[in-house]
Amino acid sequence: MSAVSARRRFRLAPYLLALPGIVWLAVFFVVPIVMTLSVSLQTGDVERGFQFTWHFANYSDAMGRYHVQFVRSLFYGLTVTGATFVLGYPMAYWIAFHGGRRKSFYLFLLLLPFFVSFVIRTVAWQFILSDNGILLGPLKDLHLLPSNFHVLATSLAVIGGLTYNFLPFMVLPLFVSLERIDPELVEAANDLYASRVRAFLRVVFPLSIPGVFAGVLLTFVPAAADYVSASILGGTRTTMIGNVIQTLYLTNNDYPLASALSFILMAVLIVGVMVYARVLGTERVYEVAGG
Repeated sequence: MSAVSARRRFRLAPYLLALPGIVWLAVFFVVPIVMTLSVSLQTGDVERGFQFTWHFANYSDAMGRYHVQFVRSLFYGLTVTGATFVLGYPMAYWIAFHGGRRKSFYLFLLLLPFFVSFVIRTVAWQFILSDNGILLGPLKDLHLLPSNFHVLATSLAVIGGLTYNFLPFMVLPLFVSLERIDPELVEAANDLYASRVRAFLRVVFPLSIPGVFAGVLLTFVPAAADYVSASILGGTRTTMIGNVIQTLYLTNNDYPLASALSFILMAVLIVGVMVYARVLGTERVYEVAGG
């Protein structure tokens, strides 16, 4: 084997190793996106069939009809992301720095409810939050809440269900990032007369930025596109864009309009992620992650 042939194989090796992943993404990501874009530009109905006519009006119709649900979905996604961060960061911090030998056990307890189906967990919250359920029922019997008080079919119920379901998506990346921090760095900050708050703000939090970056992305994107929680815990005033797309596809059979909404949602989420990465600074994230 010549030296030129060996160098050529050495250069091709990374591409060959990545080839299965590239094919997988092409088949299950690129192809569906192209098909969705194609369907979104069609006209027709189920009886007469659909034809590709470059009908860009589907996009303006979609936003004109369902912009309220679209904005609501983004608002819910941002709220859930903020709530999971506020709840998840202290949890991940405690497990990483004070969990000791039981870190794996605590993470197992965190993930234990998620061995149950997403839908079943959400239905369980429907029973918990029902007007006369195990939570509100006793409080109403004790006259701590008015008899007409309810939580279901409100934004609070939907956001609460989404926060519960997506909490591990925030905690796990934060835990991985925090666990990599050398405790001696915090001790060095304390030796230099930094208070605990200052040591956290100047040492711990900056070093956990990669986990924050990953946790926000893993939480916001699926939360904004979710439709299960709004279907089970919400009502007509809490409908999310995912519920609209589901109805258009499965009930109304309006595939072009549903595809247009899907493509708009995907595009907005991608642009939002790019802006978020730009503001946070991906180069800074990689520098922090690499030490």
